Parts: sequence; C-alpha cells; structure tokens
Amino acid sequence: MSFQQTELQQDFRKLQEPSGAKDIQVWLIAYLSQLLDIKPTTVDIECSFDSYGLDSSAAFGLTGDLEDWLDCELDPALTYDYPTIEQLLHYLAQTLATA
Repeated sequence: MSFQQTELQQDFRKLQEPSGAKDIQVWLIAYLSQLLDIKPTTVDIECSFDSYGLDSSAAFGLTGDLEDWLDCELDPALTYDYPTIEQLLHYLAQTLATA
C-alpha cells in the first residue's frame, strides 16, 4: 500500500456517516477525484470505474474503504458487478435501507 493510499483511507474514514444515496455519491466522487488527482466536477457517475483506469487493486481498495466507511461487509467485486458510480450507489442505498 502506498503512502498516498494510506493517507486517502485516513481522510475518508473521517467523513460523516451516510444517510442515503446522495452521501454515498458524494463519497465516491470525492474518493475517485482524490485517488486519481482529478477535479470532482470531472467525475461522471455514469462512466465505468474501468474508464477511469482503476485496476483491480484500486477497485478492491475503494471497496475496502467504502466498507469501512459504511461499517458493513461488502463483496470485494462490487465495482465489477456495479461498474458505475450510479449503479453502485443505487445498489448500496437499497442494501443499506433494508439492513
């Protein structure tokens, strides 16, 4: 794990707990923008994680950090099952609402 990834994990653990899909969307956009060093406004929730160049290591890191933030167990392959921010946040919002 790189220093940047460790720093990123610490930053995102401090964010408030999610109250719905919008909070998850904001978290995912902020996470990707910081990880990829791009402006949050350039993150398109309908584009695939793959289109942003996330390799399997980065995708599993994202899932692990999201799992920590949401305080629930998530399948490490979520970004493959739900390949866009939009698809992933709808899945997570539904899952968390029924938990």
